[in-house]
Amino acid sequence: MKIYTKTGDKGTTSLFGGDRVSKDHIRIESYGTIDELNSYIGLIRDQEIHSSYKTALIEIQDRLFTIGAILATPAEKEVLKNGQLRLQGLGILNSDIEFLEKQIDSMEENLSPMTHFVLPGGHQTVSYCHITRCVCRRAERLTVHLSQIEAVPEIVIQYLNRLSDYLFVLARKLTFDLNADEVKWIPRK
Repeated sequence: MKIYTKTGDKGTTSLFGGDRVSKDHIRIESYGTIDELNSYIGLIRDQEIHSSYKTALIEIQDRLFTIGAILATPAEKEVLKNGQLRLQGLGILNSDIEFLEKQIDSMEENLSPMTHFVLPGGHQTVSYCHITRCVCRRAERLTVHLSQIEAVPEIVIQYLNRLSDYLFVLARKLTFDLNADEVKWIPRK
């Protein structure tokens, strides 16, 4: 399979199912941002962190590929001509959200309660988590926008919302693990 097809040279791309849309279509923006998010999660996974975090991040990356496939498939194209579902076997489940929640609960066990917002930073790996959280929030916003125009499974938005929470707590937990400073934001009076 060749990497270059030349079919996008005029600014359009194909969705699953064959429809062509502009490369700046909200659907493309949505799953393109999911791809960006997945790449940043890979960057976190490449850091010197505990293997349990790496294992969780691989699971999350797999779910993000699923979300990308869901977002790349318009609802009217989900069924093939033979009646089979195009994404048969793919989907985000409640157990995927529960996985994130269990990870969050486990990480929070050793953390002090939040009393203030925290400034991103303190260690390069922690900063990567904060950047990734911001990309996740953007992916969530774009997916919500898409859902106002076209059908998007609600659980996809729920997963992205919970994932941004996970990334915030991961940043705090890595701050703790790496013995970095967590700088509280104290507003001027």
